[in-house]
Amino acid sequence: MKVDRFEISRYSIPLLHPLSDATHGVIRDFALVTVLVRTRDGLEGVGYTYTVGSTGGGAIASLIAEDLAPIVVGQDPRAVSSLSQSMWRATHYVGRGGPASFAISAVDIALWDIKAKAVGEPLWRLLGGRDPKVPAYASGIDLNSSIPELEQSARIHRERGFRAIKMKVGKPRLVEDILRVEAIRELLGPDAPLMVDANMKWGVHEALRASRALAEYDVYWLEEPIAPGDTEGYVRIQREGPVPIAAGENLRTVGEFEKMISVGAVAFPEPDATNCGGVTAWTKVSNLAEARNLPVTSHGAQDLHVSLLAAAPNPSYLEIHGFELGPYLEHSLPIAGGYATASERPGHGIEFRWGELRPHLVE
Repeated sequence: MKVDRFEISRYSIPLLHPLSDATHGVIRDFALVTVLVRTRDGLEGVGYTYTVGSTGGGAIASLIAEDLAPIVVGQDPRAVSSLSQSMWRATHYVGRGGPASFAISAVDIALWDIKAKAVGEPLWRLLGGRDPKVPAYASGIDLNSSIPELEQSARIHRERGFRAIKMKVGKPRLVEDILRVEAIRELLGPDAPLMVDANMKWGVHEALRASRALAEYDVYWLEEPIAPGDTEGYVRIQREGPVPIAAGENLRTVGEFEKMISVGAVAFPEPDATNCGGVTAWTKVSNLAEARNLPVTSHGAQDLHVSLLAAAPNPSYLEIHGFELGPYLEHSLPIAGGYATASERPGHGIEFRWGELRPHLVE
C-alpha cells in the first residue's frame, strides 16, 4: 500500500451568527483546510484543520503541498508514526508550532483515517477504545451576549440533550463576569457542570482573583486564564486558586504539554488534534496526562475528537464547539443524554459534503 496523491483545499466558512471571545473579539468565519490522501489501491483518508477567520489558512495549505506531500507520497500510509516524525523533522526549523503544526495535523489525521479503513475498524476501536460514548458539553463563544441571551442559549443546549455548558468570561470588569456566571448557575441548578473560558484575558493576579470569585458558583474548570507560554503563572493559579485549570488549545507540541503537565500547571490538559500534530500527538498527550492521573479533554473538532476521547482511558468532557461543520458533513454527531457517540464507520467516520463546501472555496 502506497500513497499516490494529495488533494488540498482551503475554504472560508461563514458562521450563521457572529461569535465573540476575549482574544479574537467578534468572529464571523473560520478557515478550513482539508486534505485528501489517496493510495494506489483506492483507499482515501480525510484530514483537516481550521483557524479563526482567514488567518494562516494559505500558509498551512502551502506547507502541506510544498513540504509535507513530498514526504508522504510513495510511502505506506500505515506507517503513520514514522511519517509523523519525518514531517516534524522536515519542518522543525520553521515550525515546532505555528502553521507547521496545523499542516502536520491535517496530514496525520488523514493517514490515521486510512490506517483504520485498511483494517475495517472505526478509529476509536483501532486506538484501543471500548465504549464509543463520551460525555459532552456545549461550548458558547458568547462574551458579548447579554444575560437574557446567555440564558436562552443555555435552555436551547439543555433541550438538545446537554447537561454541561461552558461560557466565556473576560469582560472589562470582573463583576460583569460574576453576574453572568451567577445567572447561568441559577438557571442550570447546582448539579450541572459549568465551565468558563477566559481566552488568555488576564494576568496571574487577575486570574487568581477571578478563580476565588468563581469558586462560589462551583465552576467545574477555568480555561486558559492567561497566555499559554507562562507556565510558572499557570502553576501559581493551579496551586493557589480554588478552581481547576484547563489549558492546551494554544499549545502546539507534545513537549509543551509535557512541561505543563509535569510541573502541575494544569488539571485538564486540552490538546487539539487539528493543531498539535494530529492523532499521533493527541494520543501522546493523553498518555502523558494518564501517567499523572489527569483526565484529558479536547478543543473543538468534535467530529474527530469524539473518537479520540472514546479511545482514551482517561477521558473528560468532549467540547461541542461553535465552529460547526455539521452542515458540511454527511453524518451528524449523535448527542443524547449528555453524551456524544463515536461512529462505527471504518476510519474516523468524517465524510465531507464537498458540494456544500464548494461555494466557500478559496481559489
